[in-house]
Amino acid sequence: MLKTVLTLSLLSLGAFALAGCSSDETKPTNIVCESTYALCTTAKCTPIEEGQGTVFCDCDVKTGYSVGGTPCHEPIDSPEGKQVVSRYFPVKSYASCNNDRPWANCYDRPCIVDKDDPTKAVCSCNIVTKESPYVIVTDTYSEQTCTTGLYSSARVKDMLGLTESLKSEEHLKPFDLKLVNE
Repeated sequence: MLKTVLTLSLLSLGAFALAGCSSDETKPTNIVCESTYALCTTAKCTPIEEGQGTVFCDCDVKTGYSVGGTPCHEPIDSPEGKQVVSRYFPVKSYASCNNDRPWANCYDRPCIVDKDDPTKAVCSCNIVTKESPYVIVTDTYSEQTCTTGLYSSARVKDMLGLTESLKSEEHLKPFDLKLVNE
């Protein structure tokens, strides 16, 4: 299975990406640039192995402006396929979930583009627990929205802060956000 083959290479790529971060960085940097990237805002995720702090998330491959904590770069060729990074693109609507349900943080995480479908990528994302309220990107809300499945997400305050910072950005303007479970 593709996800099993990708485990070691994605984890290695993630360690490589983290090696470039200095320990004195306390404030995340939001870099807007144009590239091919993985968009995981609505990605469903599955555990790699029981007890691990990492999950695989099925993300979409996009080309255009996005925001991330690292500069954009062209996809990297590897034996497993093309490697890209998961980045953020503004959302239009979301649910705010306030519970202890785990979610996946895919921001700036390594991904491998599917060789058979270049519009899809598998990303290695970190499991986050007890960090709420968190975002589920959706345009509708039901009782199951905040209680079912494992999804790529972010803390509401981080998404709102990033949305605010993008208001002054020339190439990547945010949408007016709609909270669907007010």
